Amino acid sequence: MTAKHVGVYPGTFDPVTNGHLDIIERAARILDRLVVGVATNAGKGPLFPLEERVELVRAETDAIAARTGAKLEVVPFEGLLVGFAHQVGAGVIIRGLRAVSDFDYEFQMAGMNHRLDQTVETVFLMASETHQFISSRFVKEIARLGGDVATFVPKLTLERTLARVRKPSEPE
Repeated sequence: MTAKHVGVYPGTFDPVTNGHLDIIERAARILDRLVVGVATNAGKGPLFPLEERVELVRAETDAIAARTGAKLEVVPFEGLLVGFAHQVGAGVIIRGLRAVSDFDYEFQMAGMNHRLDQTVETVFLMASETHQFISSRFVKEIARLGGDVATFVPKLTLERTLARVRKPSEPE
């Protein structure tokens, strides 16, 4: 298997959303092996600790691996993405795009990654129309304000997210 058939899908996944899972499943169908890289990214002030984010992504992607037959791994990482890609033998970075505003940022990142390492290509997958407006940031904000996020995240992630944002004085 060449590195060109191995991809990395990086993110903070705080929490993992149905949009993330859509991109993971679609990437798994076009790659021989997909490594989902869960970034440390402490600067974002994550809701979930790294270990729990890795656990949730693994739990939520088991069915995708079974459905697609792809080799799917979930690995925590820190540091440069191109370095992580080399570490896991990937020649492709998968990035999801939701809107034009995503493109500006992702275009810059793809350019910087290419300047750092021309052997790693970035491939963009457009979010499915049902997932275009989902973001982890919005899920956390809506959940904290008592809104219903059940259609944005899978069941286990929903339970864990609500447990984290629920105030101690609220009934379970």
